[in-house]
Amino acid sequence: MRTEARIFIIPAAFFIVSGVAYGIFTDFSEWVGLTAILLTFAMFVMVGVYFTMLARRHGARPEDSEDGEIADHAGEQGVFAPWSWWPLVCALGAALAFVALAVGWWIMVPAGVVGTIGLIGWVMEYSTGQHAH
Repeated sequence: MRTEARIFIIPAAFFIVSGVAYGIFTDFSEWVGLTAILLTFAMFVMVGVYFTMLARRHGARPEDSEDGEIADHAGEQGVFAPWSWWPLVCALGAALAFVALAVGWWIMVPAGVVGTIGLIGWVMEYSTGQHAH
């Protein structure tokens, strides 16, 4: 995870330097661009810090080792829902939200309802029904 953290920390340094330079060159009079650059910096820092915390918590992974073998990472990878239809419902809600941007804001209400139903169904999929744990 250290490599992934560096992938996000290095651009964060670039964006903070770019943001300061942008502010200086515009005499801090153009706030939209400065805010966008600084928010981009914040996004990269958040992801980089998250990956750094994961690296400390989990340590080195088999793929981090130079002499790692494919078999070193064998075993259970997680719990996945191979026959779930709920991601499709969530995608339909997201598609309706993007249509709302182009057509009209009134479509955002059904998009929110469909997206919320899909998200709740996906989260609660293993809490009820045939596959309940």
